[in-house]
Amino acid sequence: MSIRILLADDHTILRDSLSQALQEEQDLEIVGQAGDGRTAVEKARELRPDIVVMDINMPHLNGIEATREIQQQAPGVRVIALSMHSAKPCVKEVFRAGASGYVHKNCGFDELMRAVRTVAEGKTYVSPSISQIVVEELGRTEDETDLTAFSLLTPREREILQLLAEGGTVKQIAQQLHVSHKTVEAHRLRIMNKLNVDTVAQLTKYAIQEGLTPAEL
Repeated sequence: MSIRILLADDHTILRDSLSQALQEEQDLEIVGQAGDGRTAVEKARELRPDIVVMDINMPHLNGIEATREIQQQAPGVRVIALSMHSAKPCVKEVFRAGASGYVHKNCGFDELMRAVRTVAEGKTYVSPSISQIVVEELGRTEDETDLTAFSLLTPREREILQLLAEGGTVKQIAQQLHVSHKTVEAHRLRIMNKLNVDTVAQLTKYAIQEGLTPAEL
């Protein structure tokens, strides 16, 4: 029986290359692709793949938040994070969001296949290059919390922060999230107060630094 995979990456060439390579394996089947985090959540809910290979840095909804939503909306679908990042906050938060694997984009294709098969067996896979980070995080105590976007902001605030950083207006964000303009504006003010910033430009810079949005869209 084939392992059914959904590929989520905003780079079409990379996504198509991965799809072609993975489908050459007899036990792997690509059932869908997504170019942003929100579409990844929708397709995971619709297609119920065994595994989502998820790029962390994607527009509209980053891979960490998309992973969290997939775990809520499509229980049983496992996520492997695929990223250039090896910073502790990204590694920690993607596993906290419910990912079952973390593969560095510098890895070879053989490692990605190994990760897919390992996670399909119900196990966890971590690229050797970042395994030390995971070990260090396991040894941390609860009061050693880093002050990051993930500890300072709620999931909804992080979602709105990303959309603001990507140039969305209050009206556009309200329409996209199916909430009122006042709700989005209230979230925006709370985000600015929590982060102690005064402008959208500062919010954008912060979102990029925290890995909530790609540096280039």
